[in-house]
Amino acid sequence: MNVPTVGGDSSNSNHETANKPSLWELFFEFLIIGAVSFGGGIIAYEKILLTEKKRWLSDDEFMAALAISQTMPGLNAVNLAVLSGDKLRGVMGSIVATLGLLIPGCTFVMVVGLIYLENANHPTANLILGGVAAAATGLLSAITYKIGHKQFKEFKALVILIVTFILMSIVSLSLPVVLAIVAPIAIYLYRPKKGGGD
Repeated sequence: MNVPTVGGDSSNSNHETANKPSLWELFFEFLIIGAVSFGGGIIAYEKILLTEKKRWLSDDEFMAALAISQTMPGLNAVNLAVLSGDKLRGVMGSIVATLGLLIPGCTFVMVVGLIYLENANHPTANLILGGVAAAATGLLSAITYKIGHKQFKEFKALVILIVTFILMSIVSLSLPVVLAIVAPIAIYLYRPKKGGGD
């Protein structure tokens, strides 16, 4: 499965990977991401790796992969690893990228979970969890801005973002319902224009 490219006339649209990574390099880089990223920040680390550090994907290819990953079941970060791994090295690329991403987190959660079971009623445990939740919220806000700062300057995208936020956070609709409402509107607003115009 190849990740489609969006943004027809962009200089990155026809981006070709100059040197595709080895399977070991792909595994190692995603292993590092899985080991050092927390909360929503994992998407930021994936973007930095794929489009800035290694330049394995263009910005348009990354955004297309991210958009697809958000429509698939499961975690966005894992879906993104599957799609980018497949783009770079096929099925084996998907497998090694996903394993690299998941191994550190799974190991950490198992160890911390065992420790928490032994200390669930300790006041410090709840304070730590509160701090982690606050940090994760900050990371999610930062990555939202990092990935979408260009869209924040575009009126149509900004309206869609605000409507989505209101429907989910204030009206408290479920994600499938919000998608059913917002997706057709977004598709209509961003439909290809006749003659290739924007």
